[in-house]
Amino acid sequence: MSEKTNEKPGSQESYDPFESWRKARDAGMEAWAKTMVEYVNSDAYSQASGAMLDTYLTGSAPFREMLEKIMVRALDQLGMPSRADFASIARRLTNIEIRLDDLDAKLDRMEASRVESAPPGTGRKQKES
Repeated sequence: MSEKTNEKPGSQESYDPFESWRKARDAGMEAWAKTMVEYVNSDAYSQASGAMLDTYLTGSAPFREMLEKIMVRALDQLGMPSRADFASIARRLTNIEIRLDDLDAKLDRMEASRVESAPPGTGRKQKES
């Protein structure tokens, strides 16, 4: 009795019993991928995910507020600045920068009017000396 081999006549490759299974798996995965892309790009999916996100954000708001209050107290006890402190400093610095720009513009206008009203021949030479 001779043993059967899983080789095709004239072929040097051995038979892979899982090859047909892999091909079926890949075809199934490709079909699922196409279906899911169509589903995710639909209006119904975007509305449903938007509703879930709104529900989650509404439900988590009290927790976030409580956590923020606890963090502010902890930072205050450690003598460290909070987010509100940094925002306040940023607003103050922006206000100072705007005021400095306004003062610079006023000084430029005053300098220009002084140079225009000076007698001819005294302009820049007076500045340099």
